[in-house]
Amino acid sequence: MSEKYEVGRELTGKVTGIQPYGAFVALDENTQGLVHISEITHGYVKDVSEHLAVGDEVKVKVLSVDEEAGKISLSIKATQEAPEVTEAPARPKKERKPRPQVNKEQQQMQLDATNASGFNTLKDKLEDWIKQSSDREKLLKK
Repeated sequence: MSEKYEVGRELTGKVTGIQPYGAFVALDENTQGLVHISEITHGYVKDVSEHLAVGDEVKVKVLSVDEEAGKISLSIKATQEAPEVTEAPARPKKERKPRPQVNKEQQQMQLDATNASGFNTLKDKLEDWIKQSSDREKLLKK
């Protein structure tokens, strides 16, 4: 087998079966190999049947030969020239405004102003809620 199908050799074969993981290609009447889904074409392949069909004649390159297991790994994309990769245009970076430096005294003043403007602590609110609840309870009992 290895004499006839050396690694790196390019051959023509016929697709005999399609599976989710690749396609089986007959190299002659007694020998077939597998083209893994990642070796079908350059780029992403979601569904093998979108690229190949049973009966298609394809040019393949032998990637490996496992004599003991009787398996031959093939590649279609290795027989094709890789497309040129074009880089996406760089996006302009946003200008970051520096944060103003705030000292501890200013932070405390901001915190005090926030609490004075209507934001109470949970403890204060809890006391209000308890009073409101008891007032409503008294109204319901009347």
